[in-house]
Amino acid sequence: MSAVAAKKIQNMDTATMVLATMRSRGISGLPRNYELVYEALNASNPRLTKMFEALGRTPGQGELDTLGKEHFPHHHRTGVVEGAHDKISGELEGMLRLLKQEQSSLESYSKLLGETYTRITTKSASSADILSSVIGILSNATGDTMEKGKVVVEHMVERAREMEQVKLELDEYKRIANTDTLTRLANRRAFDEVLSGIYDDKRDAMYFSLIVADIDYFKKFNDTYGHPVGDRVLGVVAAIMKSTLRKDVFIARTGGEEFAVVLRGTSLEVTMEIAERIRKAVESTPLKNQKTGVDYGPITLSLGMCMATEAKSAEDLYNKADLALYAAKNTGRNRVHLYNRELDNESNKAWAIYKN
Repeated sequence: MSAVAAKKIQNMDTATMVLATMRSRGISGLPRNYELVYEALNASNPRLTKMFEALGRTPGQGELDTLGKEHFPHHHRTGVVEGAHDKISGELEGMLRLLKQEQSSLESYSKLLGETYTRITTKSASSADILSSVIGILSNATGDTMEKGKVVVEHMVERAREMEQVKLELDEYKRIANTDTLTRLANRRAFDEVLSGIYDDKRDAMYFSLIVADIDYFKKFNDTYGHPVGDRVLGVVAAIMKSTLRKDVFIARTGGEEFAVVLRGTSLEVTMEIAERIRKAVESTPLKNQKTGVDYGPITLSLGMCMATEAKSAEDLYNKADLALYAAKNTGRNRVHLYNRELDNESNKAWAIYKN
């Protein structure tokens, strides 16, 4: 590696180093991979760092996912969903059994009515005998059938309530599983789902755009003032983004000091205006300790944006917005950069220098 390349790496902040590592090792630009690599390079979990390095220079996606599931709780959702699925299946089977019993009961009652009609129309018995027999049979049969029907309805209502409770539990589980605990924004898993949904219908993709934002010099906050201040910076940025954007806009913390905004029903001009609005709002918000009066200095964001029409898939969209973010970092930080095709060539040159 040349001295120039080594100096560039030394000056990289954590986010840029993560991107460099992912590209040099051929790791796909999926948000969950970003989280894994970030935590591995952060060295806060030595065991994770060691296991990540043991994967070698070109780890497969299966190996990365296996490692991610072991170290990140939000990947462990299969058991919860399967348990809920089994419970709902059991309740549905029970309801079907009840309905079959009810159907059988009604069929028997219908048969009894047919037999009664035959008795009424027979000419061999007296009217009094017929009426006496019919009234007794119908009274008992009707009472039994109504009672059985009542029991079936009660059981059906009870099972419906059970399934509604399971649904509520699943909804709560999903809410927790999709929420970043520190910022209360959507997390990377939720971001993955929303991003992949953009291209479910190619015709709708033209109405979407993606903004990715990264806090400038975030490592300095942690190194100078400690992780509690770093966490506060993350919380402040999250709060500013929520207050700046409409409630229906999807905002996520996608890992470390990186955030993402997915816009629907927007244009290039509106997306740029929103990105600038976020950048200015963060830049103009002071960060001070109210008790000690210590000024931690300004917070600034670098932002990259890409229209969904510029990409072929969710992964492609994320990668291109990420290239724009990288360009914003390289051209001075605290700015918004729009993806364009020239960035593909510039990026290839930059990573070629890094690899050498």
